[in-house]
Amino acid sequence: KKYIVADNPTTWCFNGNDRKGDPAQLSAMGVQWIVREARKHSGIQKEITTHSLRHSYATHLLEMGLDIISVKDLLGHADIQTTLTYLHVAQLGRQKPFSPLDRLYKEQA
Repeated sequence: KKYIVADNPTTWCFNGNDRKGDPAQLSAMGVQWIVREARKHSGIQKEITTHSLRHSYATHLLEMGLDIISVKDLLGHADIQTTLTYLHVAQLGRQKPFSPLDRLYKEQA
């Protein structure tokens, strides 16, 4: 809400400025600068890039139960093999095999 009031974005969610100072789409370099500055101000020593945020986003989606095909589509991957690499990083708990009939009528607490 503070951002909307302060920046009053018109066309894009996050406005940048063009060379004349007029509102423009935030550039990739602008996003990289924001991530770099945020890391500096946070005191985090480990290098963080916009790409590491993308990896974190994909991993968290998988850990929260989103299917791999939806993650592939969100990331814009052409090949599912590229997306499957996130399965090695995600902390997915293994479930004990079960019969679908066991879950048909759950006990009400």
